[in-house]
Amino acid sequence: MHPLARLDHRHVWHPFTQMRDWLKSEPIVLVKGRGTVLEDVHGRRFLDANSSIWTNLHGHRNPAIDRALRRQLSQVAHTSSLGFASAPASELASELIRRARGPKGQPRLEKVFFSDDGSTAIEAALKLASEHSRRAGITKKPRFLSLQGAYHGDTVGAVSVGHIDLFHRTWKPLLFPTDAVMAPYCYRCPFNRAKPERADARTWRKCGWECVSKVEDRFAKATRAGKPYTAFIVEPAIQGAAGMVPQPEGWLPRVAEIARAHRALLIADEVMTGFGRTGTGFRSGPRFHTFAAQRQGVVPDLVAVAKGLTGGYLPMAATLATQEVFDSFLGDYTEFRTFFHGHSYTGNQLGAAASLASLALLADPAGVARRRALEERLARRLELLWRHPQVGDIRREGLVVGVELVRDWRTREPIPLEQRAGIRVCEAMSRRGVLTRPIGSVVVLMPPYCTTPTQLDRMVSALDEAVAEVFPRGA
Repeated sequence: MHPLARLDHRHVWHPFTQMRDWLKSEPIVLVKGRGTVLEDVHGRRFLDANSSIWTNLHGHRNPAIDRALRRQLSQVAHTSSLGFASAPASELASELIRRARGPKGQPRLEKVFFSDDGSTAIEAALKLASEHSRRAGITKKPRFLSLQGAYHGDTVGAVSVGHIDLFHRTWKPLLFPTDAVMAPYCYRCPFNRAKPERADARTWRKCGWECVSKVEDRFAKATRAGKPYTAFIVEPAIQGAAGMVPQPEGWLPRVAEIARAHRALLIADEVMTGFGRTGTGFRSGPRFHTFAAQRQGVVPDLVAVAKGLTGGYLPMAATLATQEVFDSFLGDYTEFRTFFHGHSYTGNQLGAAASLASLALLADPAGVARRRALEERLARRLELLWRHPQVGDIRREGLVVGVELVRDWRTREPIPLEQRAGIRVCEAMSRRGVLTRPIGSVVVLMPPYCTTPTQLDRMVSALDEAVAEVFPRGA
């Protein structure tokens, strides 16, 4: 075993990992990266098929981001945002607000509060929503509504609005109560009585938007009881940790309208979905939407961003807010209406410099066109996977893919988590030089934007071969 692997086994506690299993074999110790390729201590090369857990946009050691970091390092790495301003943080805030503009009639995001990661961005949004709602006389006690299968991070507030028992039930004694409402999970919709057809796995009966009705009913019930919701928090376009579950077109504008009719704020968790992950979103010409909600003409009252914000280089996050929310915290010093919340590394200059470089790369018309071509190629290549009886659903939004493994596609019967189906498929993929991580029995592909067509083909082929290895015909 390599000395670095021994050190890892001796001292490192990995997230979301059963360490007894981890200690049974030598881990892959990654030491180099360029573009989509990672290299370990033994010189083996792998494709980064999940963008280092959904963070890396433009590939490892991207020249433009590297240059931006070197320039910033020649000036200063970090100064406090408590009582001081900085050039890169101010410029980044302005650029984020500029890119968050939406159509007339939608809220205008005007302010940016910086933090460290997705959980802290959500935590800030929950606190802002709670206090704004109280001061505006909408709710006396904060009440939040989120979706079944929701995951918004691992700090206490973020866990409180999460609804995945496997991740969240352990911490229940620490949490404040929140409500969950039906999520639009078309593949497993309880109102869908049609049998899937493999010729077109998305051929279902006409949708009756029961999932929207459930949201409307929940809001109406809360309002009638005199306990209105403070905010409704959603991941726009696709629920990540729920299993890469996309929302049908039109769902988000409908539920946003319902929330606002009941004076609840809309919080968008764009930690995974932002910065082009869910698609280039143009029909003709190089048009680019920074946030997933924008593609459906929705501008939330609060937006949490992280992960790809810096291009996957540094831990940094932001919470975007409307002027109305910001104004509710203004007053004389003696009124103590200040937002008493913050982080030591708020507005970090290195993170801001990397983010500005990343945003410039995202908007480049040639880059948008390349991503569009990559999305189209990915959609075609994924068709190969339908040959496996254990592939129940293939879900794709832009360059985000979730392949749900089942016992048999005809019944959609889930594979028990104890059988480690997703883990075994990903282990087989790693033996073929492709790295990713499953969500239960859903295998995720999320390639960096610099991925070449050949590399993309290798990722899908490795998944195809891995499913065949784990589930041999007749087994």
